[in-house]
Amino acid sequence: MTDQTTLHMWTDGACKGNPGPGGWGVLMTYGPHSRELFGGEALTTNNRMELLAVIRGLEALTRPSEVHLHVDSAYVMNGMTKWIHGWKRNGWRTADKKPVKNAELWQELEAQIARHTVRWEWVKGHAGDPGNERADQLANLGVEQARG
Repeated sequence: MTDQTTLHMWTDGACKGNPGPGGWGVLMTYGPHSRELFGGEALTTNNRMELLAVIRGLEALTRPSEVHLHVDSAYVMNGMTKWIHGWKRNGWRTADKKPVKNAELWQELEAQIARHTVRWEWVKGHAGDPGNERADQLANLGVEQARG
């Protein structure tokens, strides 16, 4: 399960239609403590919601922390651990010279990551991981909120 000294964070994004109303959700645990966050936007994409989930979770931390980040988005994890270095080197353009989608969110995420010590872990979505399942439920609450 989870250890008592590391902050564990599960994040997820959801979108009904792509684009469409979307939501993001975050579950954080630290020892016996937990915190849940969610929000949404009326017209967005799934990838934007996946990014915003991680951004909003990290920015909610009031001090630099050791974070074990559990994500089911290969897009977010690969973007931050593999692709971002090339994007920055290429002036926020992809290898085929196209502008990076969601560049402003990648830059915001990079700034949040810099505040913390983050260990990334990819988890399979909808596969029974309790933290991921709760983050998914919270993201869907964000969708409902965005729908009004």
